[in-house]
Amino acid sequence: IEFARHKLGFKHANSSEFDKDTEYPVIDLMPDQQGNIPLGGTMRLGAYPCKVHPNSIMERAYGKPEVAERHRHRYEFNNKYRENGMVFTGTSPNGLLVEAVEIPENKFYIGVQYHPEFKSRPNKAHPIFREFIKASLENREAK
Repeated sequence: IEFARHKLGFKHANSSEFDKDTEYPVIDLMPDQQGNIPLGGTMRLGAYPCKVHPNSIMERAYGKPEVAERHRHRYEFNNKYRENGMVFTGTSPNGLLVEAVEIPENKFYIGVQYHPEFKSRPNKAHPIFREFIKASLENREAK
């Protein structure tokens, strides 16, 4: 949402969860969930596979081509906004759902659709958190 507002100039971009009438629903219900359906069974819950794209922070963090990450949501990145300057470095195996985005001009920028905090522990940080801390330390040393 922030990227759409400030990089793409979509001042009123939002999630349809927060603003049902947003002009730019960057985050939205999946098409098969649109309409008058009960919300109880529509969440994406539990572990789902994520295809990790090469030459990415995701690849550096995980070191493998596919991972399973935990979800708890019903809103997804709206594919209508896929061509926008972000690099989509994690997707569902069929490529239809965006799982992770990166902004290459930033030294470290990654956003994920899932919840890495569900799999992180004080003595075993989640791979994305580990890479964030590593990049932060490298940035501090460079200054």
